[in-house]
Amino acid sequence: MSSRQPRARTPTATHWGVYDVETENGRIVAIEPVADDAEPSPIGPGIVGALDSRARVRSPAVRRGWLEGRPRDGAYRRGADAFVELPWDEALDLAAGALAEVRQRHGDESVYGGSYGWGSSGRFHHAQSQVHRFLKVAGGYTASLNSYSCAAMEVILPHVIGGDGFSIVSRTPQWEEIAANCELVIAFGGLAVKNRQVNDGGAGLHRTGEVLGRCRAAGVRFVNVSPIRDDVSAMVDTEWVALRPNTDVALMLGMAHTLIVEQRHDTEFLATRCVGFERLEAYVTGATDGIPKDAAWASSICEVPAGVIRDLARSLAEKRSLVSVSWSVQRADHGEQPYWMAVALAAMSGWMREPGCGFGSGYGSMHAIGMERARQRIAALPQPANPVDVAIPVARICDALERPGDTIDYDGRRITFPDLRAIYWCGGNPFHHHQDLNRLVEAWQRPDVVIVNDSWWNPAAKFADIVFPVATFLERNDFAAGANDSWLCAQQKACEPPAGSRTDFEVFCGLADRLGFGPEFSQGRSADEWVRHLYEETRIGLPALPAFDEFWSQGRLKMATPTEAPAGDLLAFARDPDAAPLATPSGLIELFSATIDAFGYDDCPGHPVWAEPAEWLGSELAERFPLHLVSNQPATRLHSQYDHGDASQQSKIAGREPIRMNPHDAARRGITTGDVVRVFNDRGACLAGALVDDALRPGVVQLSTGAWFDPADPRTPGSLDRHGNPNVLTLDKGTSRLAQGPSAQTTLVDVERWQDEPPPVRAFEPPRLISAQDVDRDALRR
Repeated sequence: MSSRQPRARTPTATHWGVYDVETENGRIVAIEPVADDAEPSPIGPGIVGALDSRARVRSPAVRRGWLEGRPRDGAYRRGADAFVELPWDEALDLAAGALAEVRQRHGDESVYGGSYGWGSSGRFHHAQSQVHRFLKVAGGYTASLNSYSCAAMEVILPHVIGGDGFSIVSRTPQWEEIAANCELVIAFGGLAVKNRQVNDGGAGLHRTGEVLGRCRAAGVRFVNVSPIRDDVSAMVDTEWVALRPNTDVALMLGMAHTLIVEQRHDTEFLATRCVGFERLEAYVTGATDGIPKDAAWASSICEVPAGVIRDLARSLAEKRSLVSVSWSVQRADHGEQPYWMAVALAAMSGWMREPGCGFGSGYGSMHAIGMERARQRIAALPQPANPVDVAIPVARICDALERPGDTIDYDGRRITFPDLRAIYWCGGNPFHHHQDLNRLVEAWQRPDVVIVNDSWWNPAAKFADIVFPVATFLERNDFAAGANDSWLCAQQKACEPPAGSRTDFEVFCGLADRLGFGPEFSQGRSADEWVRHLYEETRIGLPALPAFDEFWSQGRLKMATPTEAPAGDLLAFARDPDAAPLATPSGLIELFSATIDAFGYDDCPGHPVWAEPAEWLGSELAERFPLHLVSNQPATRLHSQYDHGDASQQSKIAGREPIRMNPHDAARRGITTGDVVRVFNDRGACLAGALVDDALRPGVVQLSTGAWFDPADPRTPGSLDRHGNPNVLTLDKGTSRLAQGPSAQTTLVDVERWQDEPPPVRAFEPPRLISAQDVDRDALRR
């Protein structure tokens, strides 16, 4: 008789959707979207093949050079060294000892726990929550401020329209309002549908096609202001305004000038709901500097015909309009400016008084934006206060590692970089989201110890000293609830993790026990007990929810959507500013900010301005590097997660990340689709697979982020990346002294056809693993 067991099905939830997982004889054989998801993401089904990948970390491992106490040079550098697989107890003892030693010698602020990344979508096994709780109970750590996604937005908008940095996610006009009442959407940076397959914390059911279909049926006109034509979906009728990258503010100023000189701006709205328009107006008209920011001036910068700019301004005034700005637009030098100026344009139009109109942000960034304004409160792993009050802007980690003790400006205050000696990373990949990776590789050699929890030998693990193998979301129990998403979904364990793996929680419990605060960290609960506890905590505020066992049996449920208007609702403010003032110093929209002006920043004055980027197609550097690189989000994975999964792998060209080029640019270089090309500038170089496509304006190339960093010779600084990671090329500087956000989209490159036999891609291979018997025991640090 056959021992084969019938297939079992368990529900799970991810950042990119809800799925049913099929297992047979304890192994996952299929991951299928739930039947009622009409627009499922292909990322989920592609995970199956990755679970047993060679890239899986199967045992605790310690870098040989660290174990032997060798200098981080040559073959013993982080990223180049071999690893020694050790028993769990020995690896935990080493990690606990290293953390204790760093704290004792250098203080608690010498431990960096920014540990940035989306990680798991679960409420309990959320990687950042786990590592932050552990480090806080241990004595504290240096934290990070803001995000790589939209740091400039997070800092500038509170000054202009009040609220916290992410409050615009709830305050932005909703799709149903846009379809019902808006006539024109001007989308700076587009509305990329590919990004809407994901949602922070989980996507219940995808409905992008549904809402865009309503807009199309209602005759809403979309204008895509972007160097990439397909940044707005073909699901709606779209006009393409193909501007130079990083010149959105110049185009906006040209529109503002047209509104002013043709007296099409809403003077009543500007006088009663804004402060500082007269300062901005003087700048736009040239009264302050002698340079009128008219359509012709704007055209000379953004290369959009002046007539198109004027017509767009007139349409903005005449039609019920929404000015939308993508998150990608502010990930650039002076990234604060397009958001500030977009609010100004929306205010000048006066359309903020109308539902579905005015100012919006992030529609092409996550699924939830524009779908629901809020979600019920869901309990999460409790976080004690951090005893360390030091935090650095997240995108300035390389600066901090290079220059401990240096001081930088940030949002009106001064921040001194601590001397970071220990890094603990859990649930993220700094070698995906940080810029100028060759510079980061060097800075990453400086700390005394780097510890990483991960399931895969991705770059973060390869550049660590101690690596703990952890279970994936398919190998543990949890439940998920996405941002502004009303679905509550069970994540039921579908299979056992590899024999050498534990959960992040179990790793931190083991470390906490060794460091003397185990009971305080775990509170005496197992992981499954924590999951049940957090659900019951959620039920206290939502008594209509079923008991845990009933929810677990159902697999998912839809909660009631909160109906209250969000704090700082822009529509309520626009209709009655006295009854619904904004949380700004004036209670109004601040087109001129006395607060920012008082900071005295030369790169971010008191009102929106055009500031020339450090690199752009109008600069002298373009003579050497004549192509502007757009490193946007990928369509086939979430950031770098599951780059080794089927969905991502099927998109590769010659095993490398595809780079899209305009036919004119490709022809000049003798490049055709399928060629392996070298993309390069003074910061580095990578190989990629060419894809010739007229969806890009000439002078622009597009290489998505997330290909696992794969240096050909990690012993050598600046080594060629074989796989197509754009961050070996991107600029690592703060957006301005205000936000200090990332400026990845301010990058010039050139491309050439690779003439030699391409080197093999080794991104998904583990490092060299050696036996503990091969370690120089006489040189051991312990």
